Amino acid sequence: MKKTLLIVFIHGFKGGDDTFGDKEGFTAQLRADLAALLPKINVNVLVYPKYETRGDLGDCVSRFRDWLLEKVIDLEVANNTPSPTVDPSVRVVLAGHSMGGIVAAETVIGLTSEKPIYSEDGVEKAADSSTATFNSLMFPYIQGVIAFDTPYLGISPGVVAHGAEGHYNTANAAMTQLSGLGTALWGAKQATSSPSRNRAPVAALPAPPANSSQQGGGWGWGKIAMVAGSAAAVAASAGAAYYNREHITQGLTWATSHLEFVGCLAKGAELQKRVQYMVKLNRELDVGFANLYTRLGKAAGSKEVSVVGTVLGRDRTFCNLPKRDNGGTWKQAVNDVATEETQAHMNMFEPKMNPGYDRLKEDAATLIAQWTRNEWYESSEEDKLAIKEAGESATA
Repeated sequence: MKKTLLIVFIHGFKGGDDTFGDKEGFTAQLRADLAALLPKINVNVLVYPKYETRGDLGDCVSRFRDWLLEKVIDLEVANNTPSPTVDPSVRVVLAGHSMGGIVAAETVIGLTSEKPIYSEDGVEKAADSSTATFNSLMFPYIQGVIAFDTPYLGISPGVVAHGAEGHYNTANAAMTQLSGLGTALWGAKQATSSPSRNRAPVAALPAPPANSSQQGGGWGWGKIAMVAGSAAAVAASAGAAYYNREHITQGLTWATSHLEFVGCLAKGAELQKRVQYMVKLNRELDVGFANLYTRLGKAAGSKEVSVVGTVLGRDRTFCNLPKRDNGGTWKQAVNDVATEETQAHMNMFEPKMNPGYDRLKEDAATLIAQWTRNEWYESSEEDKLAIKEAGESATA
């Protein structure tokens, strides 16, 4: 029986089946590279179908686990494995992009827990990870978790800081124009006669003056018409908001549900605990754990930005990085054409948008191959040799 390594890709927040490229893209190329590196076993690839990234994290993990169990059982049945739960012929590497990496980590933690309890933060964990005990007879058997730009320790403050700085001038100009639009539409007299202490903040539309003020002045209907289109857009937005308030309420419910899914990124203690669990799993059960994180390269600005008195470093990443070497394997994936962290994050698997695509694929294949070259892998040849010897003795 030739054993099988199954690579399962999990997309992140609002991702889909095309997150990792088309059928001939990253997933197929990585499979081919791994097949060359691991010739003793079969290498299969599955992409988790597009799922609703809403509700709490525990629900998402539970649904994924059920789906994975079904797929692995199908493979074990096809392989006629005598005791799949004790000596499986199939092992799995979970490959998650962004939030998909958190779903992957939580899945492993749940599979190795005696009685997993799923909550809004995933699998409930001991307050002290050092006291956690793991079940080595997990099924499906997870050989490793390889994450692609997963914010295991939260999203870097630089993602907001650099973006805010870049868009500030544009936003400020737009607000100033909007303020001027209000003054032009309602009459210049009010703007000049209002005391400075009562001046409305930038972008606040002043209330319309009395009818006599509107009728006087040098503004004619032609000039009013010139700005009416822009002002009407503002008024129309307000009107639409009122008349579609039921749809907006539904939208808020939709947004809140999605925020439940990504809300775990704001819980620092849970983030730290999840990483500590994965590090312990790596140490005690030899479950691989790595995060290939994006870093901006040559195209990004080199200036430093400060946030609340803290000067951010020049290395611009989407993810917060561990401060010490106790967070598993973290390896940078540099993108020399992306100018923003989110661009690098979303274009990891697009060769035209990521010059480091081939290096990313190579690093992923190398890590997975290292995790897989073990006693389970080597034993895959034993059955083939036995069959060959039996055939030779039969013809002798």
